[in-house]
Amino acid sequence: MEIRYFKHRSDHLNRDMEFKVYGSGGKPFLFIPCQSGRFFDFENFKMTDYWAKWIDAGLCTVYSIDCIDDEAYADLGGNPRTRIENHERWYHYVVDEAVPMIRALHRERTGMEDARIITFGCSMGAMHAANLFFRRPDLFDGMFAISGLYDSQDFFGDYMDDLLYQNSPVSYLANLPDDHFYHDLYRDRQMLIVVGQGDWEGPLLESTRRLDAVTKAKNIPVRFEYWGLDVAHDWPWWYKMVDLYVPMFLENRI
Repeated sequence: MEIRYFKHRSDHLNRDMEFKVYGSGGKPFLFIPCQSGRFFDFENFKMTDYWAKWIDAGLCTVYSIDCIDDEAYADLGGNPRTRIENHERWYHYVVDEAVPMIRALHRERTGMEDARIITFGCSMGAMHAANLFFRRPDLFDGMFAISGLYDSQDFFGDYMDDLLYQNSPVSYLANLPDDHFYHDLYRDRQMLIVVGQGDWEGPLLESTRRLDAVTKAKNIPVRFEYWGLDVAHDWPWWYKMVDLYVPMFLENRI
């Protein structure tokens, strides 16, 4: 497997940011790590072992980026406005800086112009993957979210402001106008949200059901999959989900 490392300056975050690239062809996937994780977690947590067959076959490339959760969602004792402002800066780092770089790198290797990326993540990475996609379906081609939270309650309690609202899919999708042009984009994308019903999945299962209800009410065709009562919030189950569903993304069957 070809693995490349990149480091670049982010104007939005005013710091150096790092990411890794796994592969050089096919569909581009953007991997966001779990809570407070790092860009190398795709490798360290052995996701490479399960994606290798598709990456080595040239069917996909995975771009694994950094997050700043410790300054945002995971900073539970911090000022809520500061936390969500930090997250919003990270959001703009991804869409304004990281994505153009990823597209350029992908174009160099594949010749694909303006390749639309599928976001992917587990746990808090799933929350980010879903939010990035739902906010910018014009930029992303799909979303694969496993065991995530899709509203703000568990990290911000009763606090709400304009920026937090913009990063809470359960909130903003519920108010999406029926004639908004995003509806046409959603219908043309691959969207999959998966969650287990076993150990440590309780709040994530509840949040997933809330999002499920909202998207159904708004006729947004997200595919939701609920795995069994034995399915825990842990990597071994996420590997099984990857094994089952990634081929569906590659074949446009979601």
